[in-house]
Amino acid sequence: MSKVWIALGSNMGEGRKNLDLAIKMMNERGVLVEKVSTYIETEPYGYTEQDNFVNAVCIAETKLSPRELLETLLKIELDMGRVRIIKWGPRLIDLDILFYEDLIIDEEDFKVPHIEIQKRSFVLEPMNEISPDKIHPVFKKTVNQLLLDLNACDM
Repeated sequence: MSKVWIALGSNMGEGRKNLDLAIKMMNERGVLVEKVSTYIETEPYGYTEQDNFVNAVCIAETKLSPRELLETLLKIELDMGRVRIIKWGPRLIDLDILFYEDLIIDEEDFKVPHIEIQKRSFVLEPMNEISPDKIHPVFKKTVNQLLLDLNACDM
């Protein structure tokens, strides 16, 4: 079994229920969620003309390969009714692989760790709650240090 960290977000419909359903669907499809952060409400990122988000991060174990995990998460998004129209736009559910063990994957259509973790407080804050000592395999810093660095930039 491989350990993975997944970000969850929703700003359409009932966000908390959407995250709950996504976690249920992950468990049913071989992504066994072990721990989930507190759900937090955050302002939109990128495209800001939309409702606030509910965000969380979970730690899970899976036998799926990285590519199979990506395909499974995309299928869950589709099955829940996600439609991709505007980049960073409103979404019923968003599931992003943050880390897959300590792997570094740099393919044209697939990057792990997620390439914007270090820029996103809505990812770092919930992840810091459940996995502050996880080391980013590219930056060689803990999640806690990445969050401190990001907060220092915001001052």
